[in-house]
Amino acid sequence: MEKKLKVAALCNGTVIDHIPSDKLFKVVSILHLESSINQITLANNLESAKIGTKGLIKISDRAFEEDETNKIALIAPNAKINIIRDFKVVEKRPLSLPDEIREIVQCANPVCITNNQPVTTRFHVLKHYNEIMLKCHYCEREVKREEVKIK
Repeated sequence: MEKKLKVAALCNGTVIDHIPSDKLFKVVSILHLESSINQITLANNLESAKIGTKGLIKISDRAFEEDETNKIALIAPNAKINIIRDFKVVEKRPLSLPDEIREIVQCANPVCITNNQPVTTRFHVLKHYNEIMLKCHYCEREVKREEVKIK
């Protein structure tokens, strides 16, 4: 049986692979891809032996900064970042959560200043044993990574 690509190859740019299907559009939002001028290919619900179904983003002629790709770790910690040059993977970038996350998470505390004033949200990333928690810088409310609300 001949294996065929379901998505066209990328000459130069970045591929974000192994995004859980239900998280694809959150990743698009975090990276502000809806306003990008670069050619973007989105694929969703592709078969994946590891996670059942997956999403994939290919962005031509664009390399993300490490802090941008690390934001993806909040939503899709097992996603893979591949930098492509001349149709070849030249770098595989691991994901890791930054120590602080700004702007992308909404505080769960309704009386937090970030929900009542024009203040940028700011969360500290805490590691409690094997669990990742985010702690609001202003009200100190803690929330599990899986429970965060993306703005």
